[in-house]
Amino acid sequence: MGLADLGAAVMEYDPTLAAKTKTRRGWGTHTFLGFCASNRIRKSMHLRRKQFYFVLLAVLLACARVGFAAEGDEKDRVLRRLDAAAARFHTTSADFEFDSVTTDPIPDKDVQKGKVYYARNGKSFQMAAHIETENGRPDEKIYGIFAGVVKLFEKQTNQVTIFSKMGQFESWFMLGFGASGKELEEKWEITYLGSEMLDGIKTEKLELVARDPAVKKNLPKVTVWMDAERGVSLKQVFDEGPGQYRVCVYFNIKVNDSLPSDAFVFKTDKQTVPINR
Repeated sequence: MGLADLGAAVMEYDPTLAAKTKTRRGWGTHTFLGFCASNRIRKSMHLRRKQFYFVLLAVLLACARVGFAAEGDEKDRVLRRLDAAAARFHTTSADFEFDSVTTDPIPDKDVQKGKVYYARNGKSFQMAAHIETENGRPDEKIYGIFAGVVKLFEKQTNQVTIFSKMGQFESWFMLGFGASGKELEEKWEITYLGSEMLDGIKTEKLELVARDPAVKKNLPKVTVWMDAERGVSLKQVFDEGPGQYRVCVYFNIKVNDSLPSDAFVFKTDKQTVPINR
């Protein structure tokens, strides 16, 4: 039933509106009012009221279906744009700020700043975050994924932690930097949340829920703000469970520029302590 039918139903339901309307079949004002005043119509008003609400509900449901379809179409367009951007993606560098926030049981906030690098060649992917300061104090650390292995180097303690069982979490590190729409769909259930301007750049906001139960257990939800043209994210919010989340903001983003020679390396020596987890 269309909007014209809804209008007709409203006129039938509202005698004052219908009384002001003349039809081509000779139903004048007095005739219609006399008809509405009849006992038979009074008894049928309850039925008319129910019919009106059924019509209204049908129109609202039809509008909702159109809205869901439009959202699905827009999400698909965004993901296909990410496919195209991923095909052009080779390297990215950016400055970052990572805010790890705890709200329960004791409110706390840890702020890390530094530089991040990404490189991709086919299925080969590398990422390294060079942390320069933590809570305003110098604290050199490097963590990332190297040849499918997650590592953390802490210069102050001169130790390297190797997370050998974290290969399944590689999709965390690829989020918004080099991952195609198809790859995101394989790893995440995606909800499109609309467009939003960040730093003068139009971004597409996506909510991601991991398909892998192990990942979902540690990371219930991720929200990303994607620059779909370049295939990079300007902001990420990681829901890390009750009372914990991390906000990652990226700026001075450079795509497909040359990277420094030490982007994916860190210096160790004989005193460096390896830790396997």
